[in-house]
Amino acid sequence: MENINETLRKLSSNPSFRHRYEEMKQEIIAHPDIQRFLDNHRGEITKDMIEKSWMKLYEYLSQEKNCDHCESLSQCVNMMKGYVPELVLHQGNIEVRYKRCRKKILEDERNKTSKFIQSMHMPKSILQASFGDFSLEHSGRMIAFELADRFVREYEPGKKMKGLYLYGKFGVGKSYLLGAIANQLADMKQVSSMIVYIPEFFREMKESLSDHSTGQKLEAVKSVPVLMLDDIGAETMSSWTRDEVLGPILQYRMQEDLPTFFTSNFNYDELQYHLSYTQRGEEEKLKAARIMERIKYLTAPVQIEGPNQRA
Repeated sequence: MENINETLRKLSSNPSFRHRYEEMKQEIIAHPDIQRFLDNHRGEITKDMIEKSWMKLYEYLSQEKNCDHCESLSQCVNMMKGYVPELVLHQGNIEVRYKRCRKKILEDERNKTSKFIQSMHMPKSILQASFGDFSLEHSGRMIAFELADRFVREYEPGKKMKGLYLYGKFGVGKSYLLGAIANQLADMKQVSSMIVYIPEFFREMKESLSDHSTGQKLEAVKSVPVLMLDDIGAETMSSWTRDEVLGPILQYRMQEDLPTFFTSNFNYDELQYHLSYTQRGEEEKLKAARIMERIKYLTAPVQIEGPNQRA
């Protein structure tokens, strides 16, 4: 098998190859990007440097430089996905360096933010929520947005702050606002938070009794810097989940002054009624009242009004 140098020698002696090679060089040197680079370095770049750099110049032109041509980062056609080429002078040579494209920068920032956000059983749309996409068309959403924004701006680790108890009809954006708060905290303050979908979390906690992982899961939830409990009241209530799961979480967070958020279709009074009756039909008003005392200590109630955003 002949080596590459011998192959190139034979090709260079071929008239048609030489002709095509010269055409390629003319196309490269006439390209507006190459002309702009040469003009910017007039007096620094010699003919000899250009002659030694045809393959570098060709490499530069062969790579896509406009991210608008890619629908997503996964469809990037470049050798290094998410990176665009730039021509530079380095130690007397023309080199091609690669820098992150706009889509790559956005994805890296999103991944960096997501490291601060844990979730249990939450849809992807909530985990990618942002303040910028939270609709303010209805006046009933403005107060909730302003309080959420103020919380993020004023939050400091160790500072005693109340979370929000967001309640309202189905589909008005309560859960979305939780996700937006979590992302904003991660982006602006590098603060860890956890968003937990209550019905599935309670079911998981019951199942964890069999493998004795209940305590470990409970510890992870109750001690996170900012906790968000989504859709409380949608679960089937039992004495065990109320008194042995929800109660210890809230008690710990109350003692440690850790911000806690809730969403619910119920207001305070309606939630207390829900907590008073177990799936067995047992009435336990005193225990429900104790849970509500903790929720009220940890939160300020905010009603979100407006049309169903999911319709």
